[in-house]
Amino acid sequence: MLKTGRQMRDNGSVRCLRRSTVRVKILLILLAVSVGVVPTSGGDWPQWRGPHLNGTSQETDLPVTWTTTENIAWKLAMPAWTGATPIISGEHIFLNVADGDHIYLWTVDRNTGKPIWQRRLSDGNVKRRKQNMSSPSPVTDGEYVWVMTGTGILTQFDFDGNEGWTRDIQADYGSFGLNWGYASSPLLYEDGLYVPVLHGMRTDDPSYILRVDTATGETVWRVERPTNARRESPDAYITPALLQYNGTTEIVTTGGDVVTGHDPETGRELWRAEGLNPRNNGAYRIVASPVVMDGMIYAPTRERPLLALRAGGRGDVTTSHLAWSTRNGPDVPTPVTDGTYFYIVNDRGIVFCLDAKTGETIYGPKRITPGTYSSSPVLADGKIYVTNEDGTTTVYKAGPEFKILAENVMDEYTLSSVAISDGQLFLRTDSFLYAVGQRRRH
Repeated sequence: MLKTGRQMRDNGSVRCLRRSTVRVKILLILLAVSVGVVPTSGGDWPQWRGPHLNGTSQETDLPVTWTTTENIAWKLAMPAWTGATPIISGEHIFLNVADGDHIYLWTVDRNTGKPIWQRRLSDGNVKRRKQNMSSPSPVTDGEYVWVMTGTGILTQFDFDGNEGWTRDIQADYGSFGLNWGYASSPLLYEDGLYVPVLHGMRTDDPSYILRVDTATGETVWRVERPTNARRESPDAYITPALLQYNGTTEIVTTGGDVVTGHDPETGRELWRAEGLNPRNNGAYRIVASPVVMDGMIYAPTRERPLLALRAGGRGDVTTSHLAWSTRNGPDVPTPVTDGTYFYIVNDRGIVFCLDAKTGETIYGPKRITPGTYSSSPVLADGKIYVTNEDGTTTVYKAGPEFKILAENVMDEYTLSSVAISDGQLFLRTDSFLYAVGQRRRH
């Protein structure tokens, strides 16, 4: 039986608006599932790591060179920086935006760059070095958009800006206790939003993972995720990865010195690998997210080690399913792979290419544009795009040969990763959202 309002499992509170509208949404979602409809189009960038949830795109003929004034279709002024990536669906771009004390969801016309509507999500924006409360990226299924804030407010809207439901995760389950503030984007899979709260530096409360019903906002399940990590090491700023392997689906999460796989229906932990913090360092918080591709699970830590695990294990897989490891991992940027080559960009702009299956070094260390890198690389059109904090996007060749194709200088503070849609690149700096190149409709 579908519940609304406060009729929920685990005593989570949801403010449901326009209950009749929510019922209609539920029926539409059930109808879409029953006929196999996939609402998002081939050119969309619907979640933080794109259409395949791993930073890759099948787009071709993408721009290679640009400036703030050349090869720019349009630009839209931004009030502040963010770690959130632009989310693109059809004619809409969704942005999590911090402006002063407030946090908003902006919706922008992807053809013109003009705002369509804005909705205030939360007050209480806090700035902690690079972090503010707009860091989580929105997610969309092509009909609705969901957005989380660093203050714990999770909200659903339709594409016209009508709010379906909103809830306060901190009010339901206690204050977030991460040292640098909450920054994880939800993972959208079928009718569930998977929300990790992995913390410990500023709280004694346990870490946990939530599955939230997309239509109602209700908690489907909440499972605690115990670890032996200490001090800051329980903290993780990651977004879970989706593993589909041999007919099974799992939610993969890293944090607290371990990587775990969970049943999406129940939250039950299916397997666990130790070894992310072999020296039991108390400052080993994890920022880079896990990566899944072709039956392999890649688990970054605070640079070293990065573990590669074979999928399919149950229980303790620390040794049984370890494929390889490297000491040349990133800290903040999430790696990217096509299943053949595994590309690492570290925080200093040093890059490596490894064999994705064996971990053998193909090349590296190699240097791209000097600077600090907090955004994550994306892979498309035989190229890798990655932007440093100074706003310079390096484009280099994918494959076994290292070759820099372009260095595009914008001189604007940048934490967001590149998004790709219909032949265009979307770059968000502290000053502007840029649409690079011309749109090519599918």
